[in-house]
Amino acid sequence: MHVYVKKAVAGLAVVALTLLPAAPAFADGGRGQTATPIKHLVVIFQENVSFDHYFATYPNAQPNLDQSVFFSRAKSGTPTVNGLTGPLLTNNPNANNTGNGANAINPFRLDRSQASTCDQGHNYGPEQLAFDGGLMDLFPASTGAGEGPFCAAPFAYGKDKGLVMGYFDGNTVTAMWNYAQHFAYE
Repeated sequence: MHVYVKKAVAGLAVVALTLLPAAPAFADGGRGQTATPIKHLVVIFQENVSFDHYFATYPNAQPNLDQSVFFSRAKSGTPTVNGLTGPLLTNNPNANNTGNGANAINPFRLDRSQASTCDQGHNYGPEQLAFDGGLMDLFPASTGAGEGPFCAAPFAYGKDKGLVMGYFDGNTVTAMWNYAQHFAYE
């Protein structure tokens, strides 16, 4: 998928790394003892996952297949991202490149019931092929794991190597979108 570097991501990354308030709350009137001292900080993130995989349509989310909604609407003033909107969502270069064969599909939303997915290939050569000289339109053919030894069919959700075009939104990765709502700034 396309990877976009955004100011919102930088703001979210800073918050995710620190998770500290802008000004500490002192229980002793400012003499150095915090009301809630932080003893440990643990940062967990997923390696080799693109911005679009989690924030492709931010701040617009669809209801889940069971019609459940966890992220109903964005806060006023929420910045948008240059992600999967308009033609990139409905007329994507990966869907139009015949080099992707039967896996030439547009990006699609993964439902929360599809949280466990096969991983895409991350080897250097296939990643370079996927970028296709800057066209970024050979991801299914080059990095899609597909059904077979690396991906059990139930976790490909009928998309085979096209699964690499799947993305989540605020109703599937709600916590991440809520962090963005509170800590990412334009």
